[in-house]
Amino acid sequence: MRRQPLPHHRIKAHARTTSWVCAALLGLSLHAHANDAICDNQSLATVLRSPSKPLPIGIQALWANGQQIFWPGQVHTEGSRWRLLISFSGQLQALPGEFATGADEALTLDALNTPAPDALRYAGSGLMLQAPTITASPSWQAKAQGSQTMLVREDALGRVQAVTVMQNALALDAVFSASAESATLGVTLNGRGPKASTFFALWAPTARQVQLCLYPDARSPSIQRLDLQPDVASGVWQVEHPGDARGRYYRYAVTVWVPGQGLVRQLVTDPYSVSLSANSLRSYIADLADPALAPPGWANTPAPQRVKHPVDMSIYELHVRDFSITDTSVPAAHRGKYLAFTHPQSRGMRHLRALAQAGLTDVHLLPVFDLATVPEAGCVTPKITGSGDSEQPQAAVMAAAANDCFNWGYDPLHFNAPEGSYATDADDGAKRILEFRRMVLGLHRAGLRVGMDVVYNHTSASGQHPQSVLDRIVPGYFQRLNLKGEVERSTCCDNTATEHRMMDKLMSDSVLLWAQHYRIDSFRFDLMGHQPRAAMVRMQQRVQQATGRRIDFIGEGWNFGEIKDSARFVQASQLSLNGIAQGY
Repeated sequence: MRRQPLPHHRIKAHARTTSWVCAALLGLSLHAHANDAICDNQSLATVLRSPSKPLPIGIQALWANGQQIFWPGQVHTEGSRWRLLISFSGQLQALPGEFATGADEALTLDALNTPAPDALRYAGSGLMLQAPTITASPSWQAKAQGSQTMLVREDALGRVQAVTVMQNALALDAVFSASAESATLGVTLNGRGPKASTFFALWAPTARQVQLCLYPDARSPSIQRLDLQPDVASGVWQVEHPGDARGRYYRYAVTVWVPGQGLVRQLVTDPYSVSLSANSLRSYIADLADPALAPPGWANTPAPQRVKHPVDMSIYELHVRDFSITDTSVPAAHRGKYLAFTHPQSRGMRHLRALAQAGLTDVHLLPVFDLATVPEAGCVTPKITGSGDSEQPQAAVMAAAANDCFNWGYDPLHFNAPEGSYATDADDGAKRILEFRRMVLGLHRAGLRVGMDVVYNHTSASGQHPQSVLDRIVPGYFQRLNLKGEVERSTCCDNTATEHRMMDKLMSDSVLLWAQHYRIDSFRFDLMGHQPRAAMVRMQQRVQQATGRRIDFIGEGWNFGEIKDSARFVQASQLSLNGIAQGY
């Protein structure tokens, strides 16, 4: 079905409300460009404007919705006033005992005698503040949340008594997600031939500008830069590129306010990438329904129908590289790769067929989405020397750790793209897709269903780290934060906030993609207890309805960390697994 842009009247309306951004503050062009310094910059982040001196880290206030803010630890005192200060250029100064300066806009808030909503009960006691109606406007939120903001308590003379910054995730959910949740994000290819077009969509409600960088291949300089236009209601930026861009590569240049950093232009890949170049440096444009990306027999080789009830599942957990890396019955070029599963007479595949005949139903692949750790070009295998009871083997492994070809893979970088180190050419975005499907086809022909070990509870990095994707597009939204604004790391990595509606959407869209386009039969959710039960229920119902077949969920339902005992939401933990998943 041909993808249509969001209504043009919405695009034009939002372009008018945000004209202050590009014209008054940035002075950036709104025209197409070719092979320029922005798209080919070696730096992934360029600071365009630094902020005033940052505040010391303390307890932060939290938006509860589009009009209310909860400030933990505060109480209403007679003679105090509460104000929300905004500076578009980052010049706010608000020191206790002094008058706040640098605000371009200031809103007076009313203290409410109401408790925090359930979503913020983990924050403890505090004060709920009511903002004017204007703050519920998407255009106002886009402008304010894309700027430097502070919340102050002042005395009767206007001197600052207390000051904090704010976490904005629930405001973004309240204002934008109702429209954004139905948007198709990523790349959509419309038709072929003279009338073909390629549609790009990115959710970035706090961005001041978003530009598309197009590349002819994985390594060459850019060939075009286009400006995306924002939709006021959803916060989705979009552009329709004339022509069929399949097989090309792209990145986004997102200009966004980063707390503590200032106004930053981020050169970043697409969170909805379906494939990438080596080391995930560029996103790849592909139509997953393209027959050219389907191996022979893909259309008429269904998955084995061997599981009617969860108890029927018999699961073998398998690492793609380990499966064949030392198997000399597999051609050398395919060892440790997806294509090792396409050799039915190899020792490994003969063994899997024997297990299937003995009752095995599912092969669960350890993470095969795009992961951060393994260099996809130029990785090395440690040469182990010394006796097993010496320190030499460990020393050899640690010396090569940063470039090791092996990793368990629990460090997701892009949730929707196959890992490139298992492909025969990591720079060829099409090969990842095709070879992954050939692996699935080989396992289905061996009588086995295929499961994926998926990791949506954390990302490999956050903030301004080069391997941070989500947080560099919408700072502070996709990661779960503590009351000081620090990313929670109870999973040993940077936790995601799947309770936020657009992170929930990303997880659900991702699982549906793997089930529809790669025919994955079951999913094992790493640390599933860090995700809301309601999100898991909606996702399983959606995926099974869309595919018309049984999709089994299993997962780790451990109850720990900042969400222990459903502190922030009802978890998909061992306490509440009935009806959605098998836990272990």
